[in-house]
Amino acid sequence: MRTHEMVLARIESDLAAGRWALGERLPAERALAEELGVSRPSVREAIRILEAMGIIRTAVGSGPDAGATVIDRPAAGLGAAVRLHVASGTLPVHDVVATRVALETWAVREAARAPRPGDAAGHDAEAGRLVREMSAPGLAVDAFVRLDQDFHLALARRAGNQLVEAILAGLRSAVRDYVARGVEALPSWPATARRLCTEHQQILDAVTAGDADGAERATRDHIEGFYREAGLAGG
Repeated sequence: MRTHEMVLARIESDLAAGRWALGERLPAERALAEELGVSRPSVREAIRILEAMGIIRTAVGSGPDAGATVIDRPAAGLGAAVRLHVASGTLPVHDVVATRVALETWAVREAARAPRPGDAAGHDAEAGRLVREMSAPGLAVDAFVRLDQDFHLALARRAGNQLVEAILAGLRSAVRDYVARGVEALPSWPATARRLCTEHQQILDAVTAGDADGAERATRDHIEGFYREAGLAGG
């Protein structure tokens, strides 16, 4: 095992043991090197890897935000890792769609079952605004797709699971790519866009009404319906 890998293993162990809390600064590079009995370049390499993984963030200087800090939303790092795998172009469309169905149907069920205090109501209002914006006549396809993805993430966020939200956020580019490809095969994008907006409203109505079964069914039909209509089953 290389030295920087030993540093990574020690930091991982300390994080798991709760030595450093979310949002807390790690010891200075020199202090870590002395404590672990390794060189500062080895610590520096480990810190760079952890930052790339989205586990910590670093800032230069001498103020209160300087140094390495444990990120307070660690699931965001998973989203970045998913995006990198998506960028490789090796994920089949079917796998992306199946993952969306599994995670988003779970998310809308949880969203529908959740109580409706301020945060949840805010997510619902945001989702409603996005549906209205998507319904604007003549909206460009790329703008529609962006709003569409924001809508689905708003509902996932409503479910309150950071890990599910991070994975879905990491899949955004893969979803955008297959939707853009599918749009080209549609007989009428405006007609499909109107139908998708109607389906978005049905999903949102089911969530806000607390109808978990209806929200799950509407979400599954919505995602799989476009997949079939666009002829992507062989992708």
